[in-house]
Amino acid sequence: MQPKLPIVYVAAGVLEREDGSVFLVQRPLHKEMGGLWEIPGGKIEPDETPEETLIRELKEELGIQVSAPDLSPLTFVSHNYEKFHLVMLVFLCKKWAGTIALQENQESFEWVRPSDLNNYLMPDADKPLIEVLQKRK
Repeated sequence: MQPKLPIVYVAAGVLEREDGSVFLVQRPLHKEMGGLWEIPGGKIEPDETPEETLIRELKEELGIQVSAPDLSPLTFVSHNYEKFHLVMLVFLCKKWAGTIALQENQESFEWVRPSDLNNYLMPDADKPLIEVLQKRK
């Protein structure tokens, strides 16, 4: 029997523009899974709701302001990595205040049409989101 992996809960946000393109950010090269493209988000702290986590993370990572009513539940992902099990609660966000500016040494960001998401190397847990986003349109 395999030892039970610790569970890590994260909240992530699909930022979507009016033209249907979605925001991807490239992880810093020096971090685990460096250089891969992902949707923004982060770990849910014990005293936070998923919405509070995402609001905090989008401000810390991208310098934008989001309100809880502007976050719509989209899907979730449950994925085993080697050292932990990730549960990612994914929200859709079409409205925010401010201009996106990378705040945490991320490599780059791009607005991508869902049909082009397969062209980006992503963490394994993010890959199921490609199909979810492609089926929305």
